[in-house]
Amino acid sequence: MDTVTSTDGTSIAYDRSGTGTPLVCVSPAFGLRTNYEALAAELSDGYQVIRYDRRGRGDSTDAIKAEQVATYRIEREIDDLAAVIAAAGSDVAVLGYSSGARLALEAAAAGVPMTKIALYEPPFRPDGTQTFGPVIAKLGDQIAAGRAADAIATFQTEAVRIPADMVAGMRRSPMWPTLEAIAQTVYYDATIASEPQVSEPIRRLRQPILVLAGEQTWPMLIKAARYAAEVIDNATLVELPGGADHQLDAAVTAPALRRFLG
Repeated sequence: MDTVTSTDGTSIAYDRSGTGTPLVCVSPAFGLRTNYEALAAELSDGYQVIRYDRRGRGDSTDAIKAEQVATYRIEREIDDLAAVIAAAGSDVAVLGYSSGARLALEAAAAGVPMTKIALYEPPFRPDGTQTFGPVIAKLGDQIAAGRAADAIATFQTEAVRIPADMVAGMRRSPMWPTLEAIAQTVYYDATIASEPQVSEPIRRLRQPILVLAGEQTWPMLIKAARYAAEVIDNATLVELPGGADHQLDAAVTAPALRRFLG
């Protein structure tokens, strides 16, 4: 494990493996850098895969305190990603997964250097009807009050739209304390995904962009991937076999990334 320090003093932990073209992997909500280990192994013979813990997760710290969560701005995580890319070297490609895909696009639009961008199931909402403003405010209140479990449940039911009975079952599972430990980060992911449609600066990005989605993922994410590939300049869509329930299958995803990255 290595670390890099972001602009506000947050320490960002990352792992690096393989040789070749640098590829920085950006995690989704609840994701840790360890979630990319299988993909890193698939790509190790031709790519240097850098995966990092986003702020407030795993071995990374967070300069934002729970009671100050409403001070979060996406620029904080853009700075984090920029620091990791700077440590990765030159000619760096980026893979973003779900909200991590949205973060990668925002960083590229802000001028963070990246040669190519791969997006796995970016959570856009093409009809523009679902906005996260009220959800974000509710999450902020719950996190500031120390109600981590309630914040996780709110994010899952009101942002991700998981049925309430499923979330109730998850609250009784052994994994729930792990989610509570990073509850503050759901405020970040809801903020990142708050704009339902693709913004004009992202539509006009000059980098080659690959949009990936599993054929068996949630229908709304297939629609989002097709929409993103249609409206973003230089974007291409590839629908992959499998990928049920918004899961990234490393063995299926790696060949598509090889073809795209070259």
